[in-house]
Amino acid sequence: MAKLIYAALASLDGYVEDEEGRFDWSAPDEEVHAFVNDLERPIGTYLYGRRMYETMVFWETVSTEADGPAAFRDYAGIWRSAEKIVYSRSLETLSSARTRIEREFDPDSVRRLKQSSEADIAVGGAELAGQAIGAGLVEECHLFLCPVVVGGGKRALPDNFRAQLELLNERRFRSGVVHLHYRVGV
Repeated sequence: MAKLIYAALASLDGYVEDEEGRFDWSAPDEEVHAFVNDLERPIGTYLYGRRMYETMVFWETVSTEADGPAAFRDYAGIWRSAEKIVYSRSLETLSSARTRIEREFDPDSVRRLKQSSEADIAVGGAELAGQAIGAGLVEECHLFLCPVVVGGGKRALPDNFRAQLELLNERRFRSGVVHLHYRVGV
């Protein structure tokens, strides 16, 4: 059975976007990007909300020419090879291969996907991840805390939810980013 994994780059105060919707402060350097690639490599399916999909679809057409950073090129290949499910009531057309639209997030459907998948599944986007966490579907969480405080915005983790977490691993990067890997619901 596949695991459902949530990963996010967040400010030290727990936001994935600041109050103006910006997240440029969280752009990973080559070291962090290469580490994320290794985490994402085993992912067979990504679950996205519309806004996260519209951000991530960049990887469908980005150039993978040799003049770009190696981690950047590597991630484009990882992303393109995975299946994508976009949960949206408003999105009409898709801009990537291996992608389908679902109009509603259905926890039972995700449970069935986990049971039938050979590769792990990632949920991307704080709002969709909040629904999956609230439904008890997320087994692991990877938080990359960036050395910045933004004071408000979109939270990385849902409000009004309580869970015990088991720290599985941590890592510090030269840039000051800290990776925390937790098992959820122990």
